[in-house]
Amino acid sequence: MTGPQSMAEKERLCFLHYMKLAIAEAKKAAVAGEIPVGAVLVMGEEVLAIAHNMREHDNDPTAHAEVLALREGAKKLGSWRLEGAALFVTKEPCPMCAGAMVNARLGKLVYGCRDSKGGAAGSLFNIPGDTRLNHRVEVVSGVMEAECAGLLKSFFAAKRR
Repeated sequence: MTGPQSMAEKERLCFLHYMKLAIAEAKKAAVAGEIPVGAVLVMGEEVLAIAHNMREHDNDPTAHAEVLALREGAKKLGSWRLEGAALFVTKEPCPMCAGAMVNARLGKLVYGCRDSKGGAAGSLFNIPGDTRLNHRVEVVSGVMEAECAGLLKSFFAAKRR
C-alpha cells in the first residue's frame, strides 16, 4: 500500500513537467535558427508565459527567452512584481536575464544546464543570490541537465558544419 506522495516528490514531478515544456519551446527556437533556450513562467499551477529566444527574428539583443517570458507574465498579471512566480529555463541565465529576475522580484528560478561562459546564476556570477541587491531569487539548477545541454551542443555542432 502506497501513501500520499511526499512534497519533495510532487515538487520534482512539477519541475520535470515545466522543464519539458521549456525544452519543447527551446526546440522551436532551434528550428527558427535561434539559440535553443526556452522558458516557462508559472504562478502556482498556472502557466503565465512560454517563450523562446527571438533575438535574430526580432533584431533585439534583449529578446532572450527569460525576458520575453517575464514581460508576458507581468502583462498577464497586470504587475511587474512576480513574487511567488517560478521561471523554468533550459539554460542558466545571462547577467541581463538574472538582473531582470531580481528586478521582477521573481520567487524561484529553475534551470537545466549551466553556462560556464556567461552564466549569472552560479557559474560566473550569482546575481539572484547576491546579498547586496534588494531581492534574492531562490535558484534550483540541474533539472533535466543532460537534455538541456544536449540541445545546445547539437545546435552549435550543426552551426559549425
